[in-house]
Amino acid sequence: MSLPIDDVLPKLLSALRHRSAAVLQAPPGAGKTTRVPLALLNEPWLTDKRIIMLEPRRLAARSAARYMARQLGTEPGATVGYRTRLDSRIGAETRIEVVTEGILTRLIQDDPELSRYGCILFDEFHERSLQADLGLALCLEVQQALRPDLKLVVMSATLDGEPVARLLGDAPLVTSEGRSFPVTKRYRPAGQAPLEQHVAATVREALAEDTGSILVFLPGTGEIRRVERLLAAHLPADVQLAPLYGDLSPAAQDAAIAPAAGGQRKIVLATAIAETSLTIEGIRIVIDAGLMRRARFDPNSGLSRLVTSRASQAAAEQRAGRAGRLEPGVCYRLWSEAEHSRLAPFSPPEIADADLSDAVLELAQWGTVDPDELPWLTPPPAAAWQQAQHQLQRLGALDNDGRITAHGRTLARLGLPPRLAHMVRAGEARGWHGLACRMAALLVERDVLGPSAGSDLRDRLAHLDAAPAAGAGKRIRQSAQQLRRRLQGEEGAAPDYAAGLLLAFAYPDRIAQRRPGPSPRFRLANGRGAWLAEDDPLREAPLLVAAALDGQAREARIFLAAELPLAVFEAEFGEHLTEAEFVAWDANQEAVLARRQRRYEALVLADAPLPAPSPEAVAAALCEGIRRKGLDCLPWEKAHRQWQARVEWLRKLEGDGWPEVSDEALLARLDEWALPFLAGYTRLAQLKQFPLQEALTALLDYSQQQRLERQAPARIEVPSGSRIAIDYTAEVAPVLAVRLQELFGWHETPTIADGRIRLMLHLLSPAQRPMQVTQDLGGFWRDTYHQVRKDLRGRYPKHPWPEDPLSAQAPQRRRKS
Repeated sequence: MSLPIDDVLPKLLSALRHRSAAVLQAPPGAGKTTRVPLALLNEPWLTDKRIIMLEPRRLAARSAARYMARQLGTEPGATVGYRTRLDSRIGAETRIEVVTEGILTRLIQDDPELSRYGCILFDEFHERSLQADLGLALCLEVQQALRPDLKLVVMSATLDGEPVARLLGDAPLVTSEGRSFPVTKRYRPAGQAPLEQHVAATVREALAEDTGSILVFLPGTGEIRRVERLLAAHLPADVQLAPLYGDLSPAAQDAAIAPAAGGQRKIVLATAIAETSLTIEGIRIVIDAGLMRRARFDPNSGLSRLVTSRASQAAAEQRAGRAGRLEPGVCYRLWSEAEHSRLAPFSPPEIADADLSDAVLELAQWGTVDPDELPWLTPPPAAAWQQAQHQLQRLGALDNDGRITAHGRTLARLGLPPRLAHMVRAGEARGWHGLACRMAALLVERDVLGPSAGSDLRDRLAHLDAAPAAGAGKRIRQSAQQLRRRLQGEEGAAPDYAAGLLLAFAYPDRIAQRRPGPSPRFRLANGRGAWLAEDDPLREAPLLVAAALDGQAREARIFLAAELPLAVFEAEFGEHLTEAEFVAWDANQEAVLARRQRRYEALVLADAPLPAPSPEAVAAALCEGIRRKGLDCLPWEKAHRQWQARVEWLRKLEGDGWPEVSDEALLARLDEWALPFLAGYTRLAQLKQFPLQEALTALLDYSQQQRLERQAPARIEVPSGSRIAIDYTAEVAPVLAVRLQELFGWHETPTIADGRIRLMLHLLSPAQRPMQVTQDLGGFWRDTYHQVRKDLRGRYPKHPWPEDPLSAQAPQRRRKS
């Protein structure tokens, strides 16, 4: 059967005869996955070497290998074979190896020259998985440094090929425009209906309106199960219903993609696993919920959480293409055309928000410490890279310079996430081989019991022992057995506490201590909060280790955990415990607390009062309390604020020889001026007695104190004998607000700062209301006083209004001290 890709294969072959790399763009259903490897098989430059094709998913790898083998009239393991984590069909005569992600990286680590291989194909590269990006970066380095004859081909359905071509040294970009068959798009926005109900209704509509089998795209297994329940009781007898997702057994996956029995139709309820590299015979209808679920890693918390988001336009196009592989098809999109125009053009690469621990360990083994040393299509985020390095250093896999240690090499050889590899090595050292391998295999897979079964890991281990020979239980046991064969040493019996201790080695930052109170809330060693369901079997555990959490920023729900006895923890983690005297500010009690504590990171394992804390530590803690509450917690009075304004005014007048005493500056220098006067205080309420003026004055040396009194006096005596306060907060000049009668006899405006600055006079009426603002008192007497006298002496007849204010005597008032 002819496929659209056939028209551009000669161009691709020609490009690879003259260049070391090429980019192939072809729409879904063009046939690139199965046609290209076979077309390259007899190229002269390949000689006797093999071809590797990297596939993102196990199902797609097996399916592609089987299809190509059938084209050659053989079975997988002959000319065409495949390798996945738990399954391999590779023989001595194999020339094309279809491998899943992680396998390629391991082949490069074991043989940096890739000496048995002549060409590496990256299929479905538009998915931009972390392992695909990492594999391409490593292959480029191999090609540039060791194997200039190695050919690299990046294949994609919806990727913007230009950036990839530039990364590959301006490689030729070969494009196939053809599509197998047209696909009609029908938009069916859900409105207010729940997703599962709308999907089920659309399935029933498609069954009635169109012919052929149906492929439904849903974000996860939960949605698949709920839609399956809605449909199962109402389907005609000639319609088969099959789920398809990554955790199904290979046999169940193969059954899902097999053609429907004669005279029947099939409905396949699938996750994104069905987006690429699969041809499900008989499918001519796609129903797309338009959602995708992916893990998003938070470097701050060290946790990943599953996030459901809208699929990109590229992903929607990829899904629609499933309907037109074998004949004209129909795609029902459960959103509107307007919404479609607003979707992101492409999905973000996984490297942008993934946990990078595995990649950082792989690269450290490769000899790369700085990510900038490699040619990335999208460089890894610096924060995630640093967090991964920190975590690996904590596990002992990297040294302080980021280079791999001997222990790190033993972890990398296990092919597990670094945390679980460290746990397995800890179990091996203690003779708990079987338990450690079973736990690792369980934790790699999706939870076999689900969150409704409670969080206790031991329940999963018991279920695994009793699980039937097929399905997820079989796959987990196979994985554990495969892992066990890589370990050495004699195996002994594991004690009851072993599961919790092994988890602690894997997740030392997730050791969790129960908080006081009736609710099962916990504090993690990393300082974050977590909680269990009220009916969880571990709800009363004083100490546990959380293996799986939902990653919420404030309080994460614990889905999988094991109890850890305190005595066992202290015995095994003793070198990481700290004994310290703890003197700190307690915001709730508004007081300094002094305790003696035994701690493990954020967890307080023992706590007792400290009978005689050092006065210096208490004063420093109280200083921190003042800093948090702000300066208003000190006993400020008007005179203190006036002093502050005087110093600030003089500093602006004379320069930096004077200290800055704004509130911001005082807070910043709290340790300098307040700390020496805090001896004997322990509570915020006691600060009412704090000697604030004495503390502030200590900011000035003796000569500055004397100069402040001379140059910026707090008060000035006027002819009436009153000593009036000067306001230094005004912008133009310091202000003297005084009743007019008290200035009789003064000829000129008073000055400060050795006569450099004239005061701004606010001349007040007997009722203390401003009548005139001036810096020229003599001019006021001469030009304005007589009009003021005329206007006000009738209103205030009891107050003197002499015709000659310069010769008049000011009414005498009691002197203010």
